[in-house]
Amino acid sequence: MTQEQALNILKSGDNVFLTGAAGSGKTYVLNQYISYLRSHGVAVAVTASTGIAATHLNGTTIHSWSGMGINDTLTDQEIKGLSRNARTAKRISTPAVLIIDEVSMLDASRLQLVNRITRYFRSSFAPFGGLQVVVSGDFFQLPPVYKGQGEEGKMAFQGTGWQDLAPTICYLSEQHRQEDDAYLAVLNAIRDNAVDEGTYALLEERFQAEIPHAKPARLFPHNFNVDSKNDKELDQLAGKTEVFEMTSSGNKKVSQALIKSCLAPERLVVKKEAVVMFVKNNFERKVVNGTMGIIEDFDSATGYPVVRLKDGRRVVAIPDSWHVQDDSGKILAQITQIPLRLAWAITIHKSQGMSLDAAEIDLSMAFSPGMGYVALSRVRSLSGLRLLGFNNTALQVHDLVSQVDAGFKELSAIKAREVEAKDKGLLKSEHEKFLKNSGGQLAPKKEKFEEKNKKEKSTYLTDIRKKYSNAYTPWKEGDDELLTTMFQSGIAREKIGEFFKRQPGSITMRL
Repeated sequence: MTQEQALNILKSGDNVFLTGAAGSGKTYVLNQYISYLRSHGVAVAVTASTGIAATHLNGTTIHSWSGMGINDTLTDQEIKGLSRNARTAKRISTPAVLIIDEVSMLDASRLQLVNRITRYFRSSFAPFGGLQVVVSGDFFQLPPVYKGQGEEGKMAFQGTGWQDLAPTICYLSEQHRQEDDAYLAVLNAIRDNAVDEGTYALLEERFQAEIPHAKPARLFPHNFNVDSKNDKELDQLAGKTEVFEMTSSGNKKVSQALIKSCLAPERLVVKKEAVVMFVKNNFERKVVNGTMGIIEDFDSATGYPVVRLKDGRRVVAIPDSWHVQDDSGKILAQITQIPLRLAWAITIHKSQGMSLDAAEIDLSMAFSPGMGYVALSRVRSLSGLRLLGFNNTALQVHDLVSQVDAGFKELSAIKAREVEAKDKGLLKSEHEKFLKNSGGQLAPKKEKFEEKNKKEKSTYLTDIRKKYSNAYTPWKEGDDELLTTMFQSGIAREKIGEFFKRQPGSITMRL
């Protein structure tokens, strides 16, 4: 199914499971649909199963949005208790559409819990209280942690919530990451549980192979391998150590969850010549999550790292923010950090969502089906892959997922043919009917929508400047000398921040 076909189905109001191989454009389609809904005045709740996935869509976690928090299940009485919170009640009763990204990380028990909560709050026996529900993800990615019996730990499609949802399957078939047909065949063979001698032969050619990349990322299954490799490489570099501390604001529990899931470290320790990776997309500066580079210097004005990329460009890595917001656009929590991490090595788990030009991958200690697929699908071509080893588990996928995936493909193909054959006028009529039933308007108000977007993006800055009026403004001549004098005199960073009307984290970075 093409992205256009999937968008036509979404606009018709169907409950949808949007899936496809890594790099097929699932997040792109979601963002297109969210923009469409908001431009037509349709209230949409944008959520994801993890904090970092939520930031890709400027949304919140499904746990926070639904009020279920860390619970696997709630009694009817406990759900009734949630309704005493007016904000939660409004948050759930207002939208016409609910989006849940990275559904593969949401187990069946929690999906059913969302079903029960939305039914209660919206006073409707319809599945999910009558919301259009769009779940997105790839069940070949790393699964939820198994925690108990029943539906706990089972994949979302195995539960009663999924049965009630009965989603239309939109399986994206186009590929926007891999640039190599032979490599794409390898990845498809793993997904289809059809690995044969030819698959192994292609991968064995990449064992200890040379790759045209001076400092490729190395992917390991375990954190201790990653930390050991990065610390060892950093220690071997001469030169001064520079430290950048993460700052946070808003709800403490939400902030901590965001910090835990964020790819940028709380404390970034780097030196000149350190191999680093950008961990957030910034299309204006032409860097994405996974762009590799080497720290060439530190900017003389700001002290921020100057990263030399593979294409020769020099990019100053300025602080960026990750935030979680509710469906009204209000920011619940925000963290700010230089969007870099040491990248001689990273874990396979943290590599999810990245696109890498080159990587060295060690699968000799792979311990979970699907781990090899996640790691290998990060790389764009065979020429950018160097295998350090793999075990029997490395190329395995979950048998159940493989079986269900075949069914998903078949159902999606049938639906794609239906949409393609449908009269364009009828399709437009379906889209307009859904907009009307959802409280939207037929003609998009582009200017108001763009103004709303700008307002949402500036909310955090406005809030910060209520306390720190000089936040994110250029430093003045003479400030550095005064700053250094105050610090050397033993004045606390918080007091220095009050004097300069800047956040303590900004003072630390400047020092």
